[in-house]
Amino acid sequence: IPTPAWASKVFKDTANAEEAVAKLWQAIFSAVRIDEKNDPIEAWSKHTAFMKKATDFLNREKLVSLHYTNGLGTDLTVKLPEGHIWAGGAEIAADKVEFVANMPTEEVYSLPDRNGVDGVVYASKPLIYQGNVIDGIRLVFKEGKVVEYSATKGQEVLKQLLDTDDGAKHLGEVALVPYDSPISNSGILFYNTLFDENAACHLAFGKAYPTCLEGGEKMDTVELLQHGVNDSLVHEDFMIGTEDMEIVGTKADGSTVQIFTRGNFVEF
Repeated sequence: IPTPAWASKVFKDTANAEEAVAKLWQAIFSAVRIDEKNDPIEAWSKHTAFMKKATDFLNREKLVSLHYTNGLGTDLTVKLPEGHIWAGGAEIAADKVEFVANMPTEEVYSLPDRNGVDGVVYASKPLIYQGNVIDGIRLVFKEGKVVEYSATKGQEVLKQLLDTDDGAKHLGEVALVPYDSPISNSGILFYNTLFDENAACHLAFGKAYPTCLEGGEKMDTVELLQHGVNDSLVHEDFMIGTEDMEIVGTKADGSTVQIFTRGNFVEF
């Protein structure tokens, strides 16, 4: 719920806190497709149908890795473990009722092989961690682990995050978000990861979701690690997507599949 302090941080140039709160409410409604431009039920039906199409496409391709490149300098290869599952959008409850757990939600996500990330990646938006802003993040990965890092702002906070435990230096999530999405198009930085992560493709330091691996919810920590599933006390998303992001998937036979071009999903 918008507070005067939060709203005033997001909308710094407004005349007063009351106006800022009103603007933040409107921004939230737009982000979750509830505004005068949309029939919310129709908008969400179309949106969840698209996300299902995306997850079906990715699960069908059975990719072994993703290669990210963009103009910021990102050149990163992320290995995907055998049996990984792409998820996102609507879910089905135990009583067979379809629901959307998170609003907004733009991400289609899975888990990486914790030991299979190599290259360099640049964050495209600030990371807000425990109330601190970390900006200008650059990370170098080797065999899954962060071996070099820097930030133009908040580098000491970034160090503290990465030093939480061994798993914090590895990735636990890969998420694909079209650049052409409501939050991205708004140009608003919400200073709240649950909103800001839905503006761009992102990765996450730390713990992976076991449900993104076939049978993962039945495995203990040791078994999950054996399958390349990361474990940590933290799970912190950081945004890497840009309007020129290219993502190419590789299959087991060495063939490649274009996943993203110019910041958005290809036609599938």
